[in-house]
Amino acid sequence: MRDAVPQNRERKVNHFLGIKIEARHRNLFSLIKKNSGRLILAAGCSLMISAATTAMGYLIKPVIDDIFVNRNTQGLLLLPLLVIAVFLVKGLGSYGQEYFMNYVGEDIIRRLRNQLYDRIQDLSLAFFQKERTGTLMSRITNDVNVLKSMVSTAVTSSLRDASTVIGLSAVILYQNWRMAILAFIVLPAAFWPVFVLGRKVRRVSTGCQQAMAELNTFLHETFAGNKIVKAFGMEAHEKRRFFEKTRRLFNLEIKGVIIQALSSPVMEFFGGLGIAFVIWYGGSEVIAGKTTAGTFMSFLACVLLLYDPVKKLSRLNNSIQRGLSAADRVFDIIETASDITDPQVPLPLENTSHDLRFEKVSFSYGDHDVLKNVDLCVNPGEVLALVGMSGGGKSTLANLIPRFYDVTGGSILIDGTDIRQFRVADLRKQIAIVTQEPILFNETVRDNIAYGHIQATEAQIVAAAEAAFAHDFILGFEKGYDTRIGELGGRLSGGEKQRLCIARALIKDAPILILDEATASLDSEAEAVVQKALENLMHGRTTIVIAHRLSTIANADQIAVIVAGRIVETGTHESLLAQGGEYHKLYTMQYAASGKTAAKG
Repeated sequence: MRDAVPQNRERKVNHFLGIKIEARHRNLFSLIKKNSGRLILAAGCSLMISAATTAMGYLIKPVIDDIFVNRNTQGLLLLPLLVIAVFLVKGLGSYGQEYFMNYVGEDIIRRLRNQLYDRIQDLSLAFFQKERTGTLMSRITNDVNVLKSMVSTAVTSSLRDASTVIGLSAVILYQNWRMAILAFIVLPAAFWPVFVLGRKVRRVSTGCQQAMAELNTFLHETFAGNKIVKAFGMEAHEKRRFFEKTRRLFNLEIKGVIIQALSSPVMEFFGGLGIAFVIWYGGSEVIAGKTTAGTFMSFLACVLLLYDPVKKLSRLNNSIQRGLSAADRVFDIIETASDITDPQVPLPLENTSHDLRFEKVSFSYGDHDVLKNVDLCVNPGEVLALVGMSGGGKSTLANLIPRFYDVTGGSILIDGTDIRQFRVADLRKQIAIVTQEPILFNETVRDNIAYGHIQATEAQIVAAAEAAFAHDFILGFEKGYDTRIGELGGRLSGGEKQRLCIARALIKDAPILILDEATASLDSEAEAVVQKALENLMHGRTTIVIAHRLSTIANADQIAVIVAGRIVETGTHESLLAQGGEYHKLYTMQYAASGKTAAKG
């Protein structure tokens, strides 16, 4: 029960300040503690600044009383030197504090960005399908920068201004405690509306950060899809949408400006009341001979110096509220748990030929069933082709093998062991993938091929390129393998990009291969070359081929026809044609109208 008292008191204080201290915020404070050495140095520099500011206020008394009133020539020589020393100390303290606190702020932001990216990369494919790319980018860039402002600016202000307030308060209490009480009496009344406004700042800040995330998402989509925007003549439409989003962001920002701008006038007004009382009461004491003019002027200067750090401390709450709002958004991602996890005791998985078996496999996106009781078996080195109309579940079935998603029913087995018994990393090392949309990075040709095997030698890279029929066109570039290919391989043709993807899969040398309509988007000439490269890639590997063009899978060891998430037919090309069922219907749709026949080799 005794422990509950301080905890309850802490909750009351936090409520008064408008700050909700949660576990995630304590995690942020733990990052701050990792820079405790520099924080201590920054605190020392802050004390130097506050001491120098306090000394500046106090030195006014001897300057007026000793030099101007008593005409002390010795003080005339000594006091200017003291003033120079005070300003030197303040300057050194300001430099040190600025450096150390910004170093701490940048380091914390670096660590947070690393944590964010680390967490995002570990999350499942389902997460990326729910979240928008622009929103995730905004978390790493915009939201983290808001936190940087809170850490570097707010912590700096709290150290410097709080110590300055304490030092100056001590001086004015020492000089005249009666006048000091008059100066202090207005502070609680001044702070209360400031903290009330602070809560509104946090709400508005959250809205601004969400609006910025939406803006980033919009920019990402319209820049990436610029060809479609132009093709459909939608430039004016997209401009209007962008202007609407910037108007919403503008309105939120202005609302935040209004709320924050109210803080300073409130402090100024109540501060003016305090100073007015000080001048009236202090002037009365000077006239009555109860205090000297130097003491009064020093006291007044200290009060004037005091209100500036008090005013900054009042703004500190606004900065903290914005920072904690950003922290909530950042830690929403960091604390997201992946739905694809490793087993507590993973089984080993050797890099050798594997068989693959689907037993009563079902999968659904929420209430929408995609796969229902799928049973299939692929022997080591065999080719299984999945065919069917779009939306039947072919790609979903393939995506379950590397555990991009987990089955909702049944199991997938490699060599008789459920794939969920292996480490995800070990499982994916056994699988190479070539998709319909070739995904490449804005690096060199060499880097993109070696992405499948980072430690690959030059000879291995060239061999993979040759096997993928990419070597010749690579040598046609001015810089050869050192040529940068542009964002998403934008400088290459579709066939060239796909051959680099095949080279990347070749160099990985994984025993299981997934080809997800790898030639569907290519013209006939490019398809012929890519198909030869795929034959090299498929050799000796357990292969799952998702095919739209039936000519590419005529020689598959087994063909499975998927309709509405179920396997309705399995067999070879010839046997399925002979059955006259769904496969024959697909075949007829593709070839009968043009009088063509499916290629068999």
